[in-house]
Amino acid sequence: MGFGLIVIGDEILSGRREDKHMRRAIELLGERGLALDWAEYVGDERGRITATLRRTFAGPDVVFCTGGIGATPDDHTRQCAAAALGVDLALHPEAREQIALRIAETANGDPVKADLNAPENQHRFKMGEFPVGARIIPNSYNRIPGFSVADHHFMPGFPVMAWPMMEWVLDHYYTHLFHLDAEQSRAFYVFEAPESTLTPLMEQVEASFPGIRVFSLPSVGDVTRGDRLGRRHIDLGVKGPADLVPPAYAMLLEGVRAMGFEIVEQ
Repeated sequence: MGFGLIVIGDEILSGRREDKHMRRAIELLGERGLALDWAEYVGDERGRITATLRRTFAGPDVVFCTGGIGATPDDHTRQCAAAALGVDLALHPEAREQIALRIAETANGDPVKADLNAPENQHRFKMGEFPVGARIIPNSYNRIPGFSVADHHFMPGFPVMAWPMMEWVLDHYYTHLFHLDAEQSRAFYVFEAPESTLTPLMEQVEASFPGIRVFSLPSVGDVTRGDRLGRRHIDLGVKGPADLVPPAYAMLLEGVRAMGFEIVEQ
């Protein structure tokens, strides 16, 4: 079981808005000893959303899905989730209760605005129509819930709503997975070194320590920085089981030093 993220919305792909969910998902998972394994961006096209969800529902992963669960014409996620599962949409009773409370709160005592049978309020209830069998995800911001089906969790695209809901899901369903893997990482900077020269050493470290992964993140530098990292460098390091990281790191560090390249430890 891994953790994945699906961000839905034309506004992300067009650049009208910038995705902030992936960085926050990484942070929330990392705080709990977990990691994000993959992420996908999908536009507001029903066929593509349905196909994506059909594929991920068939897999073993925990999936967070943000965006498209409203009730405007460009919101398709609820319908696509139902189609991917082969079930109907139905008004969830707990969702209806929360939406009704929200209607009453925003009516400010106005009986016309509080009338649940008013057309605009009936339309609001569509936001509580979820695939049959879904569970609600509480929304601490405005009560309008998200929903969960198996290990897929659907929430609005608004960070102020989605992030507390994501955190609630983790702490409500997945505490048994927290901090199971004592994985660590350690890295240093190597200056003016070709990756091709370092690759045999990287392969040797991985072969010597099964379970260790060596990572190499090259940068062409940025002369505007005015510091060492403004020069061409590689962020080079190891990650893996906590007991293997120190000796693997030492082997990598000493191997690069023996090549004569400038090093700065992080």
